[in-house]
Amino acid sequence: MDLIKGETLLKVQLLRDQFDNLEKHTQWGIDFVEKYTKFVKERTEIELSYARQIRNLSKKYQPKKKEEDDNKYTWCRAFHSTLNELNDYAGQHEVIAENMTSQIIAELTRYAQEIKTERKAHFHDGRKAQQHLEASWKQLEACKRKFERDCKEADRAQQYFEKLDADINVTKADVEKARQQAQMRHQMASDSKNEYSSYLQKFNQEQNEHYYTIIPNIFQNIQVMEEKRIERMGESLKTFAEVDRQILPIIGKCLDGITQVAESIEPNNDSSQVIESYKSGFEPPGDVEFEDYGQAMKRTVSETSLTNSRPDNRADRSSKAKSKTLWPFNKKSKTPKQSKEPLSHRFNDLMTSKSKMHCLRSLRRGLSLKLSSNPEDFSHLPPEQRRKKLQAKIDDINKDIQKEMDQRDALTKMKEVYIKNPQMGDPNSVDPRLAEIAQNIEKLQVEAQKFEGWLAEVEGRLPVKSEPPRRTSVLYETQNSTPPTTNNNNCAQDRESPDGSYTEEPSSEVQSKVQPETAESGDEFDDADEEMLPTIGTCKALYPFEGVNEGTIAVTEGELLYVIEEDKGDGWTRVRRNEEEEGYVPTSYVEVFLDSNAKGAITYI
Repeated sequence: MDLIKGETLLKVQLLRDQFDNLEKHTQWGIDFVEKYTKFVKERTEIELSYARQIRNLSKKYQPKKKEEDDNKYTWCRAFHSTLNELNDYAGQHEVIAENMTSQIIAELTRYAQEIKTERKAHFHDGRKAQQHLEASWKQLEACKRKFERDCKEADRAQQYFEKLDADINVTKADVEKARQQAQMRHQMASDSKNEYSSYLQKFNQEQNEHYYTIIPNIFQNIQVMEEKRIERMGESLKTFAEVDRQILPIIGKCLDGITQVAESIEPNNDSSQVIESYKSGFEPPGDVEFEDYGQAMKRTVSETSLTNSRPDNRADRSSKAKSKTLWPFNKKSKTPKQSKEPLSHRFNDLMTSKSKMHCLRSLRRGLSLKLSSNPEDFSHLPPEQRRKKLQAKIDDINKDIQKEMDQRDALTKMKEVYIKNPQMGDPNSVDPRLAEIAQNIEKLQVEAQKFEGWLAEVEGRLPVKSEPPRRTSVLYETQNSTPPTTNNNNCAQDRESPDGSYTEEPSSEVQSKVQPETAESGDEFDDADEEMLPTIGTCKALYPFEGVNEGTIAVTEGELLYVIEEDKGDGWTRVRRNEEEEGYVPTSYVEVFLDSNAKGAITYI
């Protein structure tokens, strides 16, 4: 009996140990799944970080608005295409992270929760069966101890009965009582034996079922669970590789695109673009004439030679002046010596040419203000570049006009639909928008005409536009009957040097006609200029202006000034504080109140 008891306890202990080992192993497997999930998650973070850095790099080197003109070069376009392909390349790494997150991380996270629940259920069933077997074993032990105790009690009762039955001194009643007690004990022992026997049979049946049916099924389920976990791990590893393999063709296309744009670079075309971009349109300067300084040595003392040499000397000096003036705006060029003519004749020549007057005023304004921003008419550029800029500006304005016209046509059709079907909308609700579009089209058309005029000046199709007429003094009123001379040189070209840069020195031709020889004549010119700019209104300064540049005047906020010249489209208004202080201020800094009576009273040239 003790041997059977020891074997049973050993089996139960071995079963408990196996459950503990299986529990540790399956838990380690689940921990491994979570560990691999964490590994893939960190891989996706690396892919996203790499893609983000690649995108930032591509964005950092994308062309700015001021660099958009570089797209005309093939090597610039190739680099920009490389940046775009690199951006797509970064997107593929984002696809890797997204696919790994959805196909591996999410699936393994969900599967880990499922396998934990399944493992818990299997081990719960195993512990329950083990506890049931242990409870049955304890009950069997209790029945066995009871049977053993009853048997001992029956033996003692039988011995006591036999002892009293053999003693002659004991009464018959005591013997009968001992006999009944012995029979009762034997009956109890018999009942305990039957109970122990039946429970033992039941325990053996349950134990056999436990070790041959229940526990094997539980172990089988745990084995299937573990095999599924291992299989799922293999599938995840395969998916890990497939996610990378799926994007390889697209990455290959990105690299092929970079190779193609690199092969499309055309050095000859790029160099031609550079030549076309910086072509100024100026004619090369003529040959430098020979300056003969030896004429003085050939002179004679005779009166005839002196008289004959004077015209030649004038011609030499004239040729010398012409040869030294290579370009009107070279800073080192000297103004040729002017013949002494009356100042009124020079003003007559200057004022009879409207184009020269326009150029003079434009030069004075450009020299005095020294603006940092480029003029609206691109007059700071060489002729060829200026023509291209003006043409591009006209094309942009025409595109805007076409957009406005398309909107107008669409609103017109909408209004017609509303008129035919009033339930769809009010036709009058479209009128404000149509009026606004009409105003926009009118403004754009005016602007387009302005730029077309400048373009015509550059191309030489139209004469240079003259300044708006102004009231002149009595000195110039006598010249109104003189027909104006035609000036073929436009103002923008007169302000350009052969290298295409804007020069701040006026033309020697203009200087020869304008610059006085004496201080008295200079004062006379200034006085005449002042008489041409009378007061045409007043203005109020909205903001303070320091007026640090030459030709400008400083104003304070709220100061009232006289307007002597309106804004000519360049954003500056000429004002006067008193008899001696005048200059230019930004038009946006002042509020102008023009005097209609004074404006109507101005006499124009």
